[in-house]
Amino acid sequence: MTATPGERPWMDPDRSTTERVDLLLAQMTLAEKVGQTHQVANIHPDDDAALLAEGRIGSSLFASGATGGNERDEGVLASNIDAAQRHAIEGSRLGIPVLFGRDVIHGHRTVCPIPLGLAASFDEVLVEEVAALAAYEAVVDGVAWTFAPMVDLSEEPRWGRVAESLGETPVLSGRLAAAMVRGFQGADPSDPDRIAACAKHFAGYGLSAGGRDYDTVSVGENTLRNLHLRPFRTAVDAGVTTVMAAFNDVDGTPMHAHRHLLRDVLKGEWGFDGVVVADWNGIGQLIHQGVAADLREASQLAIEAGVDLDMCSGAYAAHLADLVESGEVAESLLDDAVRRVLTLKFRLGLFDRPYVGEPPRSNAPTEASRSTALRAAHASHVLVSNNGVLPLAADTGTVHLTGPYAEAAEELFGTWTLDGRGEDVVAPATAFRVRLGERLLVSDGRFSDRAVQQVRNADVTVAVVGEHPWRSGEANSVTDIGLPAGQLEHLRQLSRIGKPLVVVVYTGRPLELGDVMDLADAVLVVWHPGVEAGNALADIVFGDVAPHGRLPMTFPRTTGHIPTSTHQRPTGRLIELHEEGQQGRYLDDQVFPRLPFGYGLSYTSFEYGELRISGGSSPTLSGDAELVVEVDVTNTGERAGREVVQLSFRDPVAQVTRPLTELVDWAVLDLAPGEKGTATFTVRADQFAYFGRDNTLRVDAGEITLVAGPDALHGSRLSLTVAP
Repeated sequence: MTATPGERPWMDPDRSTTERVDLLLAQMTLAEKVGQTHQVANIHPDDDAALLAEGRIGSSLFASGATGGNERDEGVLASNIDAAQRHAIEGSRLGIPVLFGRDVIHGHRTVCPIPLGLAASFDEVLVEEVAALAAYEAVVDGVAWTFAPMVDLSEEPRWGRVAESLGETPVLSGRLAAAMVRGFQGADPSDPDRIAACAKHFAGYGLSAGGRDYDTVSVGENTLRNLHLRPFRTAVDAGVTTVMAAFNDVDGTPMHAHRHLLRDVLKGEWGFDGVVVADWNGIGQLIHQGVAADLREASQLAIEAGVDLDMCSGAYAAHLADLVESGEVAESLLDDAVRRVLTLKFRLGLFDRPYVGEPPRSNAPTEASRSTALRAAHASHVLVSNNGVLPLAADTGTVHLTGPYAEAAEELFGTWTLDGRGEDVVAPATAFRVRLGERLLVSDGRFSDRAVQQVRNADVTVAVVGEHPWRSGEANSVTDIGLPAGQLEHLRQLSRIGKPLVVVVYTGRPLELGDVMDLADAVLVVWHPGVEAGNALADIVFGDVAPHGRLPMTFPRTTGHIPTSTHQRPTGRLIELHEEGQQGRYLDDQVFPRLPFGYGLSYTSFEYGELRISGGSSPTLSGDAELVVEVDVTNTGERAGREVVQLSFRDPVAQVTRPLTELVDWAVLDLAPGEKGTATFTVRADQFAYFGRDNTLRVDAGEITLVAGPDALHGSRLSLTVAP
């Protein structure tokens, strides 16, 4: 039977979390402490019963393997979780519950767009709602912890994991990461409908050499601080309870052994009081990376660096107790790690509510959850070209839907979808049939000659092409960011007939779209949109909803243009990134990107006025003062539309080179035809702060150029002066 609070005083819910942790830690043996730092994969209540009863397993994740995002498993069985918890709680000396995690990345049973697609929404409220929905469904299966959000910044679309990211800029990624943390964890992580979040991968993973997953990273601390650490800091400030160490090294020091960044910066300088978890076998991989001779040495390096929880390497379980007993590792380091793990378990309410029991509800998609998924899918659609063919008129004649994703279902989930079911997906053809009936012709593109004949028989063709989810995500890097083999040739054949051609691109990364845009009358970048894929596409194509997504990453002209992003800094020989009057660095091509960060069209047009200071105030910022700047935007078209007004800045003179353009804020305007709206921004000097040569934060006196516009390359400019 379960012991009473009198026998186990840490079970008294009226005590503070700190007091409960102190009482429990004081009773733990060295072996039991090490057990809390040991995470196993796919715990089995019978096979692991003895270890659970001895307190030697602290947590478990449910995954199909080290790259679980690439293959499906049988899901999570709440009955197995409860059986394991009974061994851990009722069969053990101290009754410490096990923490169960799973990759709940962009939905659980109700799958929403991939994170890069969510980032295209520029909508913090929507992203928070999606994460809250995912948590609400995941707890039904006993999941208490997810390994999201991923906030790695990247300018490398060859890297498959950009699909999991929230874009390339620190401000967008950071604010959306904070929204996901709020959605997953809520105001109180002990809420039974919420789960713990995890900011990953700390740090610099998006800079993996050549876009090759797990590869090395060559970057200085100044670039890390001014770019890649910033969204992690935002997530920490938002209260994220866990942070995952990255697989990569940083300038020769693997992150699982990086004491400076993990212990000194994350835990010390930032005051992060949560759990640092290893990535899958990340501690064991220190041997492969050449900094540890064996698993014992790897254990010492990792615990000293600040890794609290060992995921699936077994290093801590095998060697940490011996390292402490021999004096090679201070027990205080182990105690700190255990204290963090126990605190997380108390904060999640696991000691007071450890069992799943009978599921309180189904987590199958409902009308409400589908509504959220549909709005998220709408917001992820980015219209990148249109000669007027879209939206299709209600009286459009025969429509030909073709391509490998015409009747796709599960293929539209995207990477890291573990619990969605293909039967829940509305395929494009299904949604189009509802609207068009016999006026719809469908060919999947396998027989190009048949598809060409259907083009002749139709008034307009909608071709759905792009990447299969297995071509993006973890361990899915590519050397060529063009469309998969055969698809461009198919589009060329379709376009030769001379009938209107709309191309829909499902993808997990920025692709080389120049030829596609030349061939098509309109191009929609849709990412991988989830269960409401077909309905969302039909709503956009037929004009029920106007496209309003914006590109969260720069689209290069070709693979050879990588890297290209808003991270680019000025060089000794000046180069102008704006299309007008630019001087190129390539002999055989232009240098500016095919599609800049933030780009996206609507079914209407917008005209920007001059960026100005509200009220005619002086263009000077000093101390903690604020300035309000504003820009008028007019809908000059015949349809209602949404404009995402992006405020960027340039610091022309600083201690270190600064980005040529850097997003600082954005505002959303919904405007009727002919309507003028005003985007208003509050500007403070600390928004222009950066880390100088000594890696300390500073704000310089001098000029700042603000730009308000529809994307990173265009807009209305205003100069401000930051006073000393």
